[in-house]
Amino acid sequence: MNTPASPTPRLAGRAVLVTGAGTGIGRHHALRLAAEGASVVVNDLAPRPGGTDAAQDVADEITAAGGTAVAAHADVSDWEEAGHLVRASVEAFGHLDVVVNNAGILRDTLLVSMTEAEWDAVAAVHLKGHAAVTHHAAVHWRAQAKAGRPVRASIVNTASTSGLFGNAGQANYAAAKAGIIGLTLTAALELERYGVRANVLVPAARTAMTEGVPALRELMKAPDDPDAFDAWHPAHVSTYVAWLAGADCPVNGSVVFASGKAVRPVQTYFRTEGVEAPGRPLTFAELDEAVPPLVDALVPRG
Repeated sequence: MNTPASPTPRLAGRAVLVTGAGTGIGRHHALRLAAEGASVVVNDLAPRPGGTDAAQDVADEITAAGGTAVAAHADVSDWEEAGHLVRASVEAFGHLDVVVNNAGILRDTLLVSMTEAEWDAVAAVHLKGHAAVTHHAAVHWRAQAKAGRPVRASIVNTASTSGLFGNAGQANYAAAKAGIIGLTLTAALELERYGVRANVLVPAARTAMTEGVPALRELMKAPDDPDAFDAWHPAHVSTYVAWLAGADCPVNGSVVFASGKAVRPVQTYFRTEGVEAPGRPLTFAELDEAVPPLVDALVPRG
């Protein structure tokens, strides 16, 4: 299932790199972007044991439907390979306009049981992977801008509600996703001068990752009626990604929660009303009285 393209493709002439696009929500992003007229670099890791090449399969699916796509095998958590991936995208289509950082893994466990390897693996693929690809794409776009070539580029980075609110059993994943939000907001500030926008997608969709969480699996299960609207199908979230990828999209520095039928901008960290002592430090007694109700108003206990 993939949401039909609009009558007039929004992304004709745009070249897009999608990481982690061999399966899951990344695959749907690649298909939708291609359906909107973009030329797509489908990134995933090298062929798996047994010869399965998910990235090539998606690229073939796009070309069979009349689109343009190539497969690119690279580990985004490797800084050098991320650079090769960006350069390969430019070589494939002559330019690069959009990066959709989507690649990710899970190593869920409680913090008290987590190993260093489980922490490092998730941080590397999610946070470092986003940073590495974004860095190399930014270097390319800065060079284009300084050479006097117009740049109307877009970066779409993928976060999670775990990164916004935390989630038991996902300290590594939540920390990486929160880091991606900070990375993106900073990129939005730094790169706007070069014609680059950066935004965060917080997707709410049924994926292999959500299938592994019993509560989410039940919440996001497909409707029994095959003709009913499937609000959690990942293809629908890709519509918002395609919108962000457009050359004329004005949004920069946003964090948006997107599901199959709704988008909800997220208000990131902000200061609220507080308590202040006149010309001196607050006392413990004043903190005991003032801070708990202020925190409870934002984060209810129990």
